[in-house]
Amino acid sequence: MRLLFWASALTIGYVYVGYPLLLAVWARLFGREEREDQGRFLPGVSIVLAARNEAHRLAARIENLLALDYPADRRQIIVVSDGSTDRTLDALAVFGGLIDIVVVPFGGKALALNAGVARASHPILVFTDARQTFATDALQALVAPLRDETVAGVTGALLFDCDPAASTIADGVSVYWKYETQLRRLESTLTSTLGATGAIYALRRSLWRDLPADTILDDVLAPMRAVLAGQRIVYEERAKAYDRTPADSHAESRRKIRTLAGNVQILWLEPRLLIPFINPVWFQYYSHKIGRLVVPYAMLSLFFANIALAGENPFYAAALAGQCVFYLLAGYGAYLEWRVDTRALSAATQPVAADLSKGVVNA
Repeated sequence: MRLLFWASALTIGYVYVGYPLLLAVWARLFGREEREDQGRFLPGVSIVLAARNEAHRLAARIENLLALDYPADRRQIIVVSDGSTDRTLDALAVFGGLIDIVVVPFGGKALALNAGVARASHPILVFTDARQTFATDALQALVAPLRDETVAGVTGALLFDCDPAASTIADGVSVYWKYETQLRRLESTLTSTLGATGAIYALRRSLWRDLPADTILDDVLAPMRAVLAGQRIVYEERAKAYDRTPADSHAESRRKIRTLAGNVQILWLEPRLLIPFINPVWFQYYSHKIGRLVVPYAMLSLFFANIALAGENPFYAAALAGQCVFYLLAGYGAYLEWRVDTRALSAATQPVAADLSKGVVNA
């Protein structure tokens, strides 16, 4: 049990603390220096946006893309309607020839992206979603690193508003995202990031391969295929996209479950990622991606091993007490959010109930 306890504890500690510290030291000793800007680099760019029932967002999003500081003759905007059943086409029609519209039957985001890329006419692809907005200079900043021929793609920086009034998890998301961004920055400095941010990333079209229909994480699979081809994906913090923080832990939980499922799926789609001599960033991949998949099992093992060892000496007893406090606090936080959600639902349904009651009385 001691071996299980310490193996589990060290695994968790390495994934979340040891690996970032190792990256920081490694980057300080061997990291690449950022190149100074060498004038404007403005290659032809095709922006691909897949949308399903996003009519309420699309007009503002397209206006944001059209307002970017980038030559109009070198920028193509492609919107793929993925079987939309709302007024998506009406929302897009007002832009006329300023955008390319692709309509496909509902088949999921991956197939929509494939259709969008097929319509692309420029050598650089840029992917984004309907929900975010770009800073005015985001596109110029995003493509700048592609001046280096060893760079296959670039992931930008996604910034959340983190407004506590609009989200019950704003502070937690802010801390977590800063942590993830720092990892991405360090990995980029050394070799390559392990994927991209779906809200804002660029990829050379020559390295694009059509995605399987059921792909969950297109923003990891497509970039990692380029890495397996011997290229790099780099992080560019000056290329900024903006988004709203998820409203509550339920939305964030769904996102994390989707991410974990997507990372498992990628191992099925690209098992080459597990082979050190084929994957040039295998060490980072094992430490970052595989490690995150192992951590939940390590936490369970740590807890049950700790229960068995708690009676042996005060250290194990204190460790078990610490784990119990941690899980109780997490449970209490979930309870508080449940209360907030319940009260909000109750407040929203009271006027409806009152109207129904009046209707019955009047009848």
